Amino acid sequence: MNTGIRTEGLRKVYASPAPMGGGRRGGASRAGHEVVALDGLTLEVRAGEIFGLLGPNGAGKSTTVGILTTRVRPTAGEAWVGEFNVWQRRVDVKRLIGVVPQRPNLDFALTAREILTFHGAYFGMSGRERAARADALLDRFKLSDRAHQLPLGFSGGMMQRLSIARAMMHDPAVLFLDEPSAGLDPQTRLLLSEIVREYNSRGKTILLTTHNMEEADSLCDRVAIVDHGRTIALGTPQELKQAIPGGFVLRLQFNQVPDPLLDALRRLPGVTEARPGAEGQVDLYADRGGPLIPAVVAAAAETRATVHDVHISEPSLENLFLHHTGRSLRE
Repeated sequence: MNTGIRTEGLRKVYASPAPMGGGRRGGASRAGHEVVALDGLTLEVRAGEIFGLLGPNGAGKSTTVGILTTRVRPTAGEAWVGEFNVWQRRVDVKRLIGVVPQRPNLDFALTAREILTFHGAYFGMSGRERAARADALLDRFKLSDRAHQLPLGFSGGMMQRLSIARAMMHDPAVLFLDEPSAGLDPQTRLLLSEIVREYNSRGKTILLTTHNMEEADSLCDRVAIVDHGRTIALGTPQELKQAIPGGFVLRLQFNQVPDPLLDALRRLPGVTEARPGAEGQVDLYADRGGPLIPAVVAAAAETRATVHDVHISEPSLENLFLHHTGRSLRE
């Protein structure tokens, strides 16, 4: 059965406690404040697709996954996995999903193989089925030689591979991967991409969160770019990149940006937008990159400004985020 995911108006507000020792005169304590992690997030993940939640740290990606996997209760809104409302049918939802958290939460008292077989037992798999499935996954994730070792001495990449194998042990219809490639070496990253595509080819739905633009671009069928708990763009990676005005972004640093310079930059052939930033910075959206530099330098010279630095980016999801928010996904 192919299974999709849907959220409607998800809102999550965390109460932050008051700082220690922050009382006012007279003994009255200073109240904490609220942190809005999700602010009306509505999404639909189609059955059988690889869907990416792309955004910087603190954008609300992990909170969204926490709600969809029954670990976080929303302040408002609803969510469904397949036909089941997440908070009304939690047991049914848990049978459908596999979860790989941001940080491995393995039981270090068990061997790698025991971690998998114990997980299979939770989902009612027979002993023979558990053994066969565990061996197959250990082989696919290149962990067979470590099957009977405790994971305490495993590298970060090995722990992550074992975490993903555990999540796939009961063959879930929906797989959640929260920052799956964070801290992984390039070889492990490639293996992970292969396995994700293989699993998806069997009709499985996969939702992954990431702030790695290249990973989202190469792996996902569709991407939602989120920031401050809201969706700011949604579509295929190609559609999103085509939505960037001009495509290329030239981040220019001047000693000063007088109004005549900004006007001159906006008039350059192929420039669709010139957006000033802080302290002499200008983001230039254009249909070309390097060939525009001589005209930029000439415009600066005419207005007695000096070009200190130039950074050129080709069309990318990073540039789309930059266009919508004025800052980089990496900031």
